[in-house]
Amino acid sequence: MPTSAGSATNAVTDSRPPAGERAKPGDAIASRESVSSRESVGGAGWTCSAGTFTQLLTKRDRPFSWLNPAPIWQSRNDRLARWLGDPTNDRRRAWMAELGPNGSDLVVDYSQKERISFLVMGDTGEGDASQYAVVPPLLSRAEDTAFLFICSDVIYPAGGIEAYMDRFFRPYAGYPGPIYAVPGNHDWYDDLTGFMFHFCGVEHRPPVRAGSVQGWIRNLLSSKPQPPDSAAVAEMRALRAAPAQHARQPAPYFAIDAGPLRLVAIDTGITGVIDRDQGEWLRRVSRETGKPKVLLTGKPIYVDGEHHAGPIEDDDGTVDEIVLDPKHNYVAAIGGDIHNYQRYPVSLADGRTIQYIVSGGGGAFMHATHKIPRVELTGVHERDFRCYPLRGDSLSLYSKLYDEKLGFGRGKLEIGPDEAAAIMAERLGIEATRSSAQSVTVSDRARRAAKILLGLLPGRGRGALHLPFSEFFDWNEPPLFKSFLRVDAEPGELRIRCFAATGCAAQEQSPPVEDEVRIAL
Repeated sequence: MPTSAGSATNAVTDSRPPAGERAKPGDAIASRESVSSRESVGGAGWTCSAGTFTQLLTKRDRPFSWLNPAPIWQSRNDRLARWLGDPTNDRRRAWMAELGPNGSDLVVDYSQKERISFLVMGDTGEGDASQYAVVPPLLSRAEDTAFLFICSDVIYPAGGIEAYMDRFFRPYAGYPGPIYAVPGNHDWYDDLTGFMFHFCGVEHRPPVRAGSVQGWIRNLLSSKPQPPDSAAVAEMRALRAAPAQHARQPAPYFAIDAGPLRLVAIDTGITGVIDRDQGEWLRRVSRETGKPKVLLTGKPIYVDGEHHAGPIEDDDGTVDEIVLDPKHNYVAAIGGDIHNYQRYPVSLADGRTIQYIVSGGGGAFMHATHKIPRVELTGVHERDFRCYPLRGDSLSLYSKLYDEKLGFGRGKLEIGPDEAAAIMAERLGIEATRSSAQSVTVSDRARRAAKILLGLLPGRGRGALHLPFSEFFDWNEPPLFKSFLRVDAEPGELRIRCFAATGCAAQEQSPPVEDEVRIAL
């Protein structure tokens, strides 16, 4: 076990303590873990039947459709912000003024706990089978957790107070503790009205000012939040009515003193820029205590083989600059927005390692990992990078989707999981993770299909194509490749595990551990 502050093991490790060693938080659940995708095709969920999550669905929980013009129209504020100027920072300042003095510098206090465990996931709220498939494994790992934290996009497509019924209150009715969150870009499409109502208890939206001709046009064309319906709100709150489930967070950005850690949660709005007031607050809460810190953010800093430092309004600095400052003692940064799991252990010149994690697999359609290039960035290389789903499983799944939609189900584009894993290993110059993929013979047909899939067909829609491609790549049957984190902290050690939510019956109560890292504090 490393002893330097912020250093970490980078391999997937056995969760059970050696004989005679004191148990760590969460060790009681270690014996209930399934074989993972790193070990077998079955562990990835390719050969299973759907689990009991299907019984949680109602007739209202139809597969979410971005091809329906209604969600696209409701989400138009994204395009308007990018075309006519992003008003998010000004509107966030207006929300903060509406909140008034909060005291304790926006800090939620769990500092009395010597040890603490909590759950983290991002990009949850589609309200269909892919979201509900995460619920049984999530609850199976909720034992002794103090809270659940959602990083980004609590509600699709465009926030909304009443949308929280089937996309927040009902799926997480069984989680026994409080739930905190930072908003994602979709939560901002109703000017953050739904988020502020449910998480911060603010019932009145502050006035929206244009500020310019472009702003006036944007406000004229933008979607408008609907006022709350008292009966609907009462019905929602009845689903999470236990006192232990109640929590009101102080703002859309805030900190949690979580036992031996400080969690610092920031609101990155629509385009990923944080406002100057939030930037000043971030610096202040980062330097005022020497506790080890974890950043929780709507936009990840390392993602898809790229570095995004996180701009601050009217500031030459960045969010990552604050994270990297050794005086602030950050050991990890976890972000949502991209719908899969990725981990980048970045080694710094001073000997520290900071774990940069993407945790956006909480329920929305999956973003491809097979399009992530070989990782060769300053401080982190391919040998240390981890992702879920594995790139081969991502390629195999997208090959099936494309074959059904473009190949009329004739199998010309379909690539089996082990063949896909072998192809990806060959292209990246690495060894396939699963032993079965290391010995498979790749057919010429699979190679031709991979050439088309990797060279011509996208794994993600970007810009104006984002919404229709989201539906094109959506599916609601196993393997679903969703995920969430369980974080266990005690004096001296932070343990982060990525659990898979495949949608498979056999893995609902024993979700596989797809990645684990232990950080010496």
